[in-house]
Amino acid sequence: MVTEVNSATPEVVEALAALIPQLSSSSPAPTSAEIDEIAGSPATVLLMARDGGGKIVGSLTLVVFRAPTGPRAWIEDVVVDTTTRGQGIGAALVREALDRAASVGARTVDLTSRPSREAANRLYVRLGFEQRATNVYRWNYGPDQG
Repeated sequence: MVTEVNSATPEVVEALAALIPQLSSSSPAPTSAEIDEIAGSPATVLLMARDGGGKIVGSLTLVVFRAPTGPRAWIEDVVVDTTTRGQGIGAALVREALDRAASVGARTVDLTSRPSREAANRLYVRLGFEQRATNVYRWNYGPDQG
């Protein structure tokens, strides 16, 4: 079951503290205040997936914003607990995000995924995502900047 997070409950804070390190070894888990900020923003939808016993086992953030050319949507930070991967949880999260993006008029949904995340990349292709011929650039605020 996939649901939207509306506030930083202790359960959500604990779940993200366990999930985020499985996604990124360099990013700390969000604080309760940061989760409340994400959940309260009109530009983001924080989705959580639960297993049959009700435990949170996956997360995804959908970012929706208006650009001059129309509504845009991005999927960010998709993560499923290692103990439950391969059970359709990632697909359920992505499908829910796609439905929500469509409901606000987004014509496309973008995401990025490191090549080393082979299972995730296979999932995105299986769900109908197409690899784009584009360059992705990143500005990095180093320790002496920003």
